[in-house]
Amino acid sequence: MAAITPFNFPLILTVSKIAPALAAGNCFIHKPSSQTPLSAITIAKIMDEAGMPAGSYNLVIGPGETVGNVLTQHPDVDKIAFTGSTKVGQSIVQDSALSMKHTTMELGGKSPNIIFADADMDRAVNIAFFAMFWNKSEVCVAGTRLLVERSIYNEFADKFIARVKQAKVGDPFDLTSSYGPMSSKGAWQKTLDYIETGKKDGATLATGGNAITVNGKGYFIEPTVFLNATNEMRIAREEIFGPVLPVIPFTDFDEAIRIANDSSYGLASGVQTRDLKKAIRASELIKAGTVWTNTWHHYSPGAPFGGYKLSGFGREHGIESFESYMQYKTVWTDLYE
Repeated sequence: MAAITPFNFPLILTVSKIAPALAAGNCFIHKPSSQTPLSAITIAKIMDEAGMPAGSYNLVIGPGETVGNVLTQHPDVDKIAFTGSTKVGQSIVQDSALSMKHTTMELGGKSPNIIFADADMDRAVNIAFFAMFWNKSEVCVAGTRLLVERSIYNEFADKFIARVKQAKVGDPFDLTSSYGPMSSKGAWQKTLDYIETGKKDGATLATGGNAITVNGKGYFIEPTVFLNATNEMRIAREEIFGPVLPVIPFTDFDEAIRIANDSSYGLASGVQTRDLKKAIRASELIKAGTVWTNTWHHYSPGAPFGGYKLSGFGREHGIESFESYMQYKTVWTDLYE
């Protein structure tokens, strides 16, 4: 068994794969992101100090195009568990098919957060901010499409923009900071390019949109909100993995669900409403692996997590994760009389 893990939340997204694999009795190989190897090295040291048998837990460090490719193509690796971009996940599935490996893919997302007119507006504003801008939006389940009912669109937008303007972008070791720098220069430039794309496509830049520095350095970007966006714009269809949020109006329940599902992704979603029946109905209709009602970013190791469509397949956490690291076998025995 092998796991290839990303740079964001490197410890959590590693343990969620290691724990069920080892508990099911497998030997395990871990290849962490080249950007975040230190937590993986620490885990390996802990495993060694805890007395894990030699060879039961193994760590390899290096770039994905070399080390990762060896794991995905090697016939003796029975399963690959991967968290990362859809593009890389697709290539891993293709490589794994050569030896018919089992795979678990937790991939990208473009998660809709639906704000109905009957929602608690102040609460919904704070949830929308947290859903989108936590960890500078380098989160696969971030609420990166904000859908707001037309009857409250302007009022909600005013309150939400005021909340965004209160955010402090700064040193992540400063506890007053809302979020820190982008993970790399490449991620920083990609996000800035999408901001320009949003402008060219006709969305209204309401706040943010600028690269900034803290103490003269760093790949920081202001939290950015586009109003009057449509679901056809690139900023609403493609995973940016940076703090750029389109706010899309909808007229009624059916249109909200249609827009929410009009995406190649299906990882997470949210519904903000006082009407529990409406929330349950929306949860049934939205094509996503997770639906949060009047909240966001709640997780449990006992609850399965994963996506639909290009957001991947298979589940982590819960018994579903444990079973994905096992094989079923049927044994027939006829005893002599």
